[in-house]
This record gives sequence, C-alpha cells and structure tokens, in this order.
Amino acid sequence: MPEIESLLARWQSAGVLDSEAAARIRSYETGNRKPAGLRWQGIVALILGAILLATGVILFVSAHWDELGPGSRFALVLAMVSVFHVGGALSRESFRGLSTALHAVGTVSTGAAIALVGQIFNIQEHWPGAILLWALAALAGWALLRDQAQQILALLLVPAWIFSELDDAMTGQVGESAYLGRFLFVWALLYLTAFLGSRNRVVRGILFAAGAIASVVGTVLMMEGWRSWSSDQTAIPFWPRCIGWMVIAALPLALALLNAARSLIPVAVAIIFAILLPWTQRHWVEHFLGPRGQQMPYTVYGPNLWAHALASGFCIFVIWWGVQQASRALVNLGIVAFAVSVFWFYFSNIFDKVGRSLGLIGLGVLFLAGGWALERMRRRLMASMSAPALKEAS
Repeated sequence: MPEIESLLARWQSAGVLDSEAAARIRSYETGNRKPAGLRWQGIVALILGAILLATGVILFVSAHWDELGPGSRFALVLAMVSVFHVGGALSRESFRGLSTALHAVGTVSTGAAIALVGQIFNIQEHWPGAILLWALAALAGWALLRDQAQQILALLLVPAWIFSELDDAMTGQVGESAYLGRFLFVWALLYLTAFLGSRNRVVRGILFAAGAIASVVGTVLMMEGWRSWSSDQTAIPFWPRCIGWMVIAALPLALALLNAARSLIPVAVAIIFAILLPWTQRHWVEHFLGPRGQQMPYTVYGPNLWAHALASGFCIFVIWWGVQQASRALVNLGIVAFAVSVFWFYFSNIFDKVGRSLGLIGLGVLFLAGGWALERMRRRLMASMSAPALKEAS
C-alpha cells in the first residue's frame, strides 16, 4: 500500500484523479490485497537450513553406521525418510515454505535410503534401477504435493535414470561417449527452451542452469567421437543404438510438441547438431620415447574446422532463437557460448602456432576487441527486444 498511496497522492496533486476516485481505488486495493509471501531472506534461510539438515543427517548416519546391526540400520533408514515427510505434512498449513523444504529433504533422502537398503541386504542388481525408484518417488511427490521442489527433482531424476541406463548398456564400447553426449545435449536444449514462459521462476531458473551445464558436458563428450582405448573394444550393438536414438531424438521431439512454439525447432536443430558433431574429428600419430629409448607411436584426436563452425553456428542459432522468444537469458547464454567457441578455436588452432608471447598478445586483443563487440551486440539485441513491448504499451 505505501507505493499505491504515493501514486495516488501524486495523481491527485496533478489533477488526474479526484478524491472520490482515489478513495475507490484505495478501497479496491485494500480489499484485494494478498498476504505477503516470503522475502528473499526467508527463502535463503529455508534453502540453507534444508541443506544443513540433510548434511547433518548424512554425517550422523555415517558416523554410527558401523555400530548398528542390519535391523537397526533398516529402521534408521525408514525413520530418515518418514520423519522429514511427516514434518512437512504437519507444517503444510501453517508454514508452506518449511513444508516444501522438509518434503524436498525427504525426497532427497529417499535416494540415499534406496542405496543404503541395497547395501544392508547385499542386493546386487541393475544399478540404474535404484535411480528409477528414486525418480518414481520424486514423481509421486510432484503428483501429490504439486510444489516446485518436487517438480525440479522429478524433472532432473527422470533423464538421470535414462542416462544411467544408456551408460550401463554401452559401457566399454566404441561410441559410448558420443551417444551419452548426444543425449545430454538434446535434453539440455529441451530444458533450456521448454520452460521459458513458465511462471514458476524457481523451476525455470534451476532447469535453465542445469540445461546450460549439461549442454557443455554433452559437447565435450561428443567430441570424444569414436575413439577407442584398446583393441578389445567393440562397436555398440544394433538394439542399444536403436533405443539410444529413441531417447535422444524421438522422446525429446515428442515432449517438445507439448510446447511446440518454444521448443520444437531448437530440439530439432539440436538433434541435427548432435548427429554431425561426433564426426567432425581429425586424428594424427605422434611419438614419445619409451622406457628403452625407442619411439612409441600413439594416436591424438582433435576437432577439425567443421567442429568449430558447427559450434559457432549453433551458438548464433541460440542467440537468434532467444531474440525470437524475447528471452534475455537465452540471448546471454548464446553470446557466452559463442565467446567460448571462439576461444576454443583460438587455443586449438592458433595459440600454439604463433609462439607463447604472440599467443598471449593475440589472446589479450581477442578479449578486449571481442568482448567489446559482443557486449555492443548484446545491448543492441536487448534494446530490440524491449522496443516491441514499449510500442504495445504506448
């Protein structure tokens, strides 16, 4: 109300409003005023409290684990999960923020509980199944509670389970890194774009950050290409490759259709990029001195010019798509990624060929001139995105 009162006073002094109209506005705003939510200090306290509580429980359990028998261990694991969820249920009506934090700690503890139960009873099973059980617990929490913490955990654990299944099916085979990198990259673009218009700011922010990190990790893994570390490695069999392409391409495209205006085109372009990038490699043979002074050959792999062109082109596409969607976060991410791709090209193809001193001079010029040019372009793009909104408002 203080902001409304100051505005009403200014409009009345300017003659825009009379006292009767100001009284009606004041009465309307007072009747529709909502209770104040948590301020940032309270949110930070809840997040830190949840992290410290979970860490303390883990330390306590690990310190006394060897002293407990199997029955006591199992009871402690069940209590660790149930206490948090019971506490969250009891505080849900009086303090929704605390309830959300306790339920989130309970869901995180579920993953630890699944691993500990497997250890207690010496269960040696398909290890991605444990992540599947954890993901199902998060999905159940999201369905029952409908809060952002459970949604974030579910949306992170489901692709983590699929990734672990791929990793387990392709372990030790030629092309494993390429397929895992493709999966991470395509799903990263799905998460970067699917939640751009979401009103859940926490979900949007955390999944955007996770997508940005996963895109970098996926690119690095794809650049491993088809290298093999021993002559015993074999190619990935037919059926694992088919299942891999289903979760790399078919499933993300189907999910992108749920928000086709924002995600379908970026996901399709990401799939094309992921198909091409692992093939953009060159290799050469170098030699090193063996233990007896003989020359020992080994194969070195590195990106060719097509890899740099693909990476830079995709960054430009991300910037363009961010402008189309009026997303400042996507534009900023694309500009940072483009700068990283330029530095990657410089270090891979120029720095070692011009000498250390000239290389450092060139790097300094690249930082100064490139940073200035990118910042100027970024400001122009931000201004162009703000101009339509100003025209609509006028």
